[in-house]
Amino acid sequence: MRGVHVCEVIKTLDVGGAEVLLVERLLATSRPANRYTVVCLSASTGELTGRLRSVGIEVVDLTACPRPLRLARLLREVRRLRPDVVNLHSPLPGALLRPVSRLWRPRPVLVSTVHNVRYRPPTMLLDRLTGWLDSRTVAVSPQVARARTGRRGRAPDTCVHGVRVAEQRHRATLAAGTRREWGVPDDAFLIVNVANFRPQKNHGLLVDAAARVVAADSRAVFLLAGSGPELEPTSRRIAGLGLDDAVRIAGHVPDAGRLIAAADLLVLSSSWEGLPVVVMEALAAGVPVVSTAVGGVPDLVENGRNGILTPPGSADALAGGILRAMRPATLARLRAGAGESADLVDIGRAAEWFEALYAEACAGNSR
Repeated sequence: MRGVHVCEVIKTLDVGGAEVLLVERLLATSRPANRYTVVCLSASTGELTGRLRSVGIEVVDLTACPRPLRLARLLREVRRLRPDVVNLHSPLPGALLRPVSRLWRPRPVLVSTVHNVRYRPPTMLLDRLTGWLDSRTVAVSPQVARARTGRRGRAPDTCVHGVRVAEQRHRATLAAGTRREWGVPDDAFLIVNVANFRPQKNHGLLVDAAARVVAADSRAVFLLAGSGPELEPTSRRIAGLGLDDAVRIAGHVPDAGRLIAAADLLVLSSSWEGLPVVVMEALAAGVPVVSTAVGGVPDLVENGRNGILTPPGSADALAGGILRAMRPATLARLRAGAGESADLVDIGRAAEWFEALYAEACAGNSR
């Protein structure tokens, strides 16, 4: 039986949540007859493209194309590939591809995977004007499905993505070595944040909360991994509060799942989210999560069981949640709950689900 050729279209292949979810799913696919091609407008590093190419997945990276010409080149490349299915992971390329692909013969099946609860208003408008052309819409969490971004005139399917649970569990067994690698003292309580330094991640709130935590419990060491435009302002804020020893910025950390697996807690201070990969990596490794209750986080983190949820925007609440989680009895309970949650975030389930969706969509398209 001939396999399905799927073209996965995404705006960037940087190390962000949507990109990592896509790459992890493709690496977990189990049908050798299927063919996957990823097309992206840009990739600032070769980390994710390298992982895909290492297993034989074709990547069409348009970074070298002049920026004004990239969308036109995107249309040409997808047309050249003649895929059976086009899965759109970013709204702007999707708004262009949907109407144009209606003119192609053979016409591909269009699927959209919605990763976020919020886009810029013009982008959201274009997405909603063209979204009805999709055959299926998939939301990465129930919260995303309920958000405006997930509503296209039809009820979206929901498929919670995931990570490689077995790998994260193995990394957790190597935690002591990873902590030594980062110079974390043996008696420290390691609190990790992995998030690009962008406004939505609200690192200012995290630093304010960290100051309160460090003042109350000297064991706390915060390690912040990521890159982006807010890195320098965050660094200055840390220095201004005299927190350089207790709050460290690691910058971009390749394969940051190792760092998460070595933590005592994962903390997120975001103002809004889709379904954060880092939360899934933490639960897979048995690491509790303290996070603002935004986006798809409450779909995975059950308050008091595998983590603690706090209202967005409150440094006092976030600090209080971290300090509660640091209590030995509470931490033991949360660790047990995180370990029990690992099966919920197994990427193998999502890979099988999408393979079935693609086969079903192509069967319906051939009738």
